[in-house]
Amino acid sequence: MGYKRCSKNARTIYIWTILLIVFVKEITADEEQHGNDGPELKSYHEPDSEEEDVRLASEIVATASVTSGHEVSQPEEEKQSPAEGLEGEEKEDLPEQPPPVQEKPKEVPVVNGGTAHGEPCIFPFLFQGKEYLDCTTDGRGDGRLWCATIYDYDQEKKWGFCETEEQAQQRLQAEEAEDQYQTVLRMLNATTRRTQRKELYEKLLKVAEQGHQKAMEKVAYAMLFGDYMSQNVTKAKDMFEKLAIEGSPKAQTALGFLYAAGLGVNSSQAKALVYYTFGALGGNSVAHMILGYRYWGSVGVPQSCESALTHYRLVANQVANDVSLTGGSAVQRIRLLDEVENPGSTSGMLEEDLIQYYQFLAEKGDVQAQVGLGQLHLHGGRGVEQNHQRAYDYFTQAANAGNTHAMAFLGKMYSEGSEYLPQNNDTALQYFKKASDLGNPVGQSGLGMAYLYGRGVPVNYELALKYFQKAAEQGWVDGQLQLGTMYYNGIGVKRDYKQALKFFNLASQAGHILAFYNLAQMHATGTGVMRSCHTAVELFKNVCERGRWSERLMSAYGSFKEGESDAALVQYLLLAEQGYEVAQSNVAFILDQKGVRIFTENETYPRALLHWTRAAAQGYTVARIKLGDYHFYGYGTDVDYETAVIHYRLASEQQHSAQAMFNLGYMHEKGLGIKQDIHLAKRFYDMAAEASPDAQVPVFLALCKLGLVYTLQYLQDFNLKELITQVDLDQLLGPEWDLYLMTVIALLLGTVVAYRQRQHQIMVPPRPPVPAPAPPPRPPQEQSQAEAEPQVQEETPAQGPAQEEEEEE
Repeated sequence: MGYKRCSKNARTIYIWTILLIVFVKEITADEEQHGNDGPELKSYHEPDSEEEDVRLASEIVATASVTSGHEVSQPEEEKQSPAEGLEGEEKEDLPEQPPPVQEKPKEVPVVNGGTAHGEPCIFPFLFQGKEYLDCTTDGRGDGRLWCATIYDYDQEKKWGFCETEEQAQQRLQAEEAEDQYQTVLRMLNATTRRTQRKELYEKLLKVAEQGHQKAMEKVAYAMLFGDYMSQNVTKAKDMFEKLAIEGSPKAQTALGFLYAAGLGVNSSQAKALVYYTFGALGGNSVAHMILGYRYWGSVGVPQSCESALTHYRLVANQVANDVSLTGGSAVQRIRLLDEVENPGSTSGMLEEDLIQYYQFLAEKGDVQAQVGLGQLHLHGGRGVEQNHQRAYDYFTQAANAGNTHAMAFLGKMYSEGSEYLPQNNDTALQYFKKASDLGNPVGQSGLGMAYLYGRGVPVNYELALKYFQKAAEQGWVDGQLQLGTMYYNGIGVKRDYKQALKFFNLASQAGHILAFYNLAQMHATGTGVMRSCHTAVELFKNVCERGRWSERLMSAYGSFKEGESDAALVQYLLLAEQGYEVAQSNVAFILDQKGVRIFTENETYPRALLHWTRAAAQGYTVARIKLGDYHFYGYGTDVDYETAVIHYRLASEQQHSAQAMFNLGYMHEKGLGIKQDIHLAKRFYDMAAEASPDAQVPVFLALCKLGLVYTLQYLQDFNLKELITQVDLDQLLGPEWDLYLMTVIALLLGTVVAYRQRQHQIMVPPRPPVPAPAPPPRPPQEQSQAEAEPQVQEETPAQGPAQEEEEEE
């Protein structure tokens, strides 16, 4: 018994010891994790660096690429991989990305042929005084790989081939295809002419036929979207299936899209989800973005804010890393419905004539036109392609004329560097100083960046803070962003999350992408604010939608304007899968027009209804009204007046839509889906007129009709004969009412007669005599007689007025 009791006590002590150790370790880990007040500023992305890993999700990014200088970064031990997530967050339901596979020891090939057939290679081996760590083609003219089976080849000449002749031929073909692919790719990036790009895609197709994976991906997407090639969804699907077997994440994402949209295959949301998951696990950003939207909007999966946050944050990290100091290219969002319903409204696109007019002004020396065109070509957008060379030329002209904005933007271009303009910190600093000395906020912000990161000057946080404050006071967004970053990380100032939040909010109001990113990080981690997954997801979604894939919006718009509705529809469909609300409404609009051949006529309305629903869920008022219309008329669904009323009421209450109020008034008037109520109908009509001036005329006509209908209904319910029989005039007006009536009539008649007599007595002033028309020419005989009697004719007009006076007397 004593032995058992001792054993039991020992076991108990052992268990408690283990629990105590675990508890102490957890406390220590928590103290290490929370010892710092918050995650520091994320280090800037170096364009020349080879890092491709995704940064810690809780880091804050201040701006984009820095070409050189001081960096502020986290200690390595504080960094986490993105798959680990944040403390307290739920892990996403999808399987995590597998850890990197450790490299296995390289297999030593056994040689074929040569002088040492069947023997293993020796690495390193010496050949002509040079050591080789791998098989080589040196010394051979046929390009086949060989190795030595002894260390010094020159002594015993023992060697053999590292590959069979067939393998060598396949390798040479692959190398040749890669060279061709790189050549075509460089030519594609160097031209914007459509005819040249079509020819280059034909060459790319030949490279793809050789089995080159990247060429196959580009060609398959070109066939899917109709980019510079004839649209062929079936052929694109076949190519994607081959690539997916080889493990291409792009192809897996594309197959997910085809199954989700039902293009070339029977629609299957389950298969779509599987392919999207494989694409995301392969690192495809578009797949991550699609899954983020699906978990956020509960599309084919249960709604999960944390899973959406995980996917969106991974993509947002990449987008934030790619943002440059100059801001990157602009994202243009054009609604096709607005263009059709409001032809006079501007879509944000600049007409060619207007661009030529600005170019004419710039050539004539208009500084404002030069700066405007410089910014337009620097960022692109509004129908103008990004062109750093033209931007530099325009800014240089304006800077030479003394424009401070142009100087500051030249400083930005030199600080960032590009293919056209080499990076130069000294030149950038000179331009920033010139602009800053003249009080330009862009120059002040650029000078602050130089002192913050030591670009061309020693690091000086006090001067950086000073210049950022000057820029922020003038409302410049970069100054506000950098001030928020300094307060967040406590650089040069005491760490203050409230101040950081304030400046990030100010920068986000100007639409700065990194301000949205930083706010998202703060809401995702609960740093300085109450943690809000929903707010973080919406902010991260905003960041993700500004990635490079947003250029597809303009490509789809161009296809639509050229009359290629099918090509535009497929491009908008992919963007709609990624969660772009503009793309969802444009897909529904194109399907509404019934001009596409890619879907049958029976499919158009149900598909349009689906995309109107998704767009309405993201707050688009017109989409909500369209949903009401579809249920009212039975487009793509059964006629359902009650559901139509629900959608109209949501649009009326949440977005104060005049159209929705008018429709509710009509449904109250007719009693469709709700109880008939003329008074409520009039109330909604009046609300519609107050909500929009454009609704006043329709509301006036509707109220006139409503008043007429109400009057007719009242008269219909009213019995006139019964009223006449019930009225007693003797009792109502007295026994002598007829005398009173005749007296009133006589007075009215007398008044009319007197008025008419007075009108006849008013004298009309006589009109001046009208000169008599000239007599017609006479024959020669009559003319001679007239000359013989001149006196008689001259006296006649002189006596006329006298005779008239006598007659009047």
